[in-house]
Amino acid sequence: MNYDSHQRAAEFHEMAAHAHRAAAAHHDKQDHFTGNEHSRRAMEHANKAHEATLEAFAQSAELAKAHSK
Repeated sequence: MNYDSHQRAAEFHEMAAHAHRAAAAHHDKQDHFTGNEHSRRAMEHANKAHEATLEAFAQSAELAKAHSK
């Protein structure tokens, strides 16, 4: 289960990175409307990645605490 939490966080980070690259490409082409939409998606994915990372960290901490007993 802990691996799944870290994998989920990594996937959100990848989606955010992809959206950031897409936004940059559209802004370079002066397509600011589409670039802004990709930026918005990137922020959503980054927020989900952050939440998933915190959850994975908490689960790892719980496992480490349980194993240290």
